[in-house]
Amino acid sequence: MANLKNIRKRILSVKNTQQITNAMKMVAAARLKKAQDRIETVRPYADKMVEILASVALRTDSEAHPLLTQRPPEKAMLILLTSDKGLCGAFNQNIIKTAEAFIRNNKRKYSDIHLTIIGKKGHDFYKKLDIQIYKDYVGISGKLDFTLAGKISTDLKERFLTEKADEIYLIYNRFQSAINQELIFTRLLPIAPLEIPKDDLALEYLFEPTKAEILDGLLFKNIETQIFRSLLESEASELGARMTAMESATSNANDMIERLTLEYNRARQESITNELMEIIGGAEALKS
Repeated sequence: MANLKNIRKRILSVKNTQQITNAMKMVAAARLKKAQDRIETVRPYADKMVEILASVALRTDSEAHPLLTQRPPEKAMLILLTSDKGLCGAFNQNIIKTAEAFIRNNKRKYSDIHLTIIGKKGHDFYKKLDIQIYKDYVGISGKLDFTLAGKISTDLKERFLTEKADEIYLIYNRFQSAINQELIFTRLLPIAPLEIPKDDLALEYLFEPTKAEILDGLLFKNIETQIFRSLLESEASELGARMTAMESATSNANDMIERLTLEYNRARQESITNELMEIIGGAEALKS
């Protein structure tokens, strides 16, 4: 009976866990649709902005604006987009592994590598290590807007212009589907020219009122747009990863319940059989 009681407790405990994971899956699925709609709205604008700015950078002298300046890379900044909460599979681990590989492989190239971390999980990991965290943004889950992107972008722009960072890289998960996220590692600053078809090389740009004013507005707007896009991509990827992880956990809990139920039935059957044997044995003893 003691064994049956323990199995019943385990079944109840797993059922409670299953209810929690299923609820978390449903919440993530409900939030994912909104996040997916937001990123699909922003993507065309962000992609076109990158294309235009890269084209401008190709046709513009790197000295035309400080944000286009290619300096000898001595100081690098990594911007990591992680989550504030866990239970989202390998979402955070992939970001951290990529950052760790970059740091390990470029120790000799850069005299200084520092981090800007978005998300509590990334901050919790790196605060215990011997690496400089320049700035962190935690507790922003569900509060993403263009104002936040502007705040982060202003800080990055100042960091680059004051030559405290010669290269700034962005690491985040790009949303593809609920079960698939693509890890993106890209250079945010300085803006790199794209390869443009030869037919388009003859295209000239006219700047009004002045090249400096136009570039100043466009280049900063591009940084804001790419940061905002990466925030939305990361949010949708996190929700998709969490939904998938909780669905897997719910399914595993169901399998465990089935195994425990089978084990319980076998133990109960064995207990009943033993009781019957004891009754029969007692009856035989009385007859004799």
